[in-house]
Amino acid sequence: MKEWVKSLGLALVLFLVIRTFLVQAFKIPTGSMENTLLVGDFLLVNKLAYGATTPRKLPFLSVELPNFRLPGYDTPKRGDIIVFKYPLDPSLDYVKRCVAANGDTVEMRDKVLYINNVYQDEPYVQHTDPKIRRADNRWYDSSSFSWQYQYLTEEAKAKFKGRYQSTRDNFGPIVVPAGKHFCLGDNRDESADSRFWGFVDRSLIKGRPIILYFSWNRKHWLPRFSRIGYIIQ
Repeated sequence: MKEWVKSLGLALVLFLVIRTFLVQAFKIPTGSMENTLLVGDFLLVNKLAYGATTPRKLPFLSVELPNFRLPGYDTPKRGDIIVFKYPLDPSLDYVKRCVAANGDTVEMRDKVLYINNVYQDEPYVQHTDPKIRRADNRWYDSSSFSWQYQYLTEEAKAKFKGRYQSTRDNFGPIVVPAGKHFCLGDNRDESADSRFWGFVDRSLIKGRPIILYFSWNRKHWLPRFSRIGYIIQ
């Protein structure tokens, strides 16, 4: 009995170490990253790449611990798919694609993304809504996009003169502050992302998905065998 308890305890410690510092399982709950990632995909997230954070509390207890981030061997960059804590509710994990960071200028013109005024070729992006939302046809909601105004370039502020009316498909140019990241879903018309709730702070980024280890099609109630083992890029 004593040896069994020791073995169980060791297994638990190893599991917590692996989950905290190395890899974490993550399930795709929404279609915001289709067709790159599908609802029902199960991923392994590499937490070592960007540097894992130490636990804030002892497992199963409410004892606070000193919290810090370990050094990683890479940094989030344009094009990376990343898993992060949702800025408006850190208890939730989100997965999106990082499209800009650290001083980049981001702009969208009729659904087309420009970084530093350069057109971005995004073969992984899909558009499900043929309509283009522009301020002049009243497809905008100032309460959703008003946060962007303070990050506009000086030239844009002078142009708009306080009448900035961003939409899902047209916004910017805005400048990404240092230590922040601008993230979008690949399913561009069906994604709640940085356009709506703002930048992702570096401290909120947990890691990047590396492999899809299982996929469940809940519509047909069957596994998607062809997706198992898919390397995520």
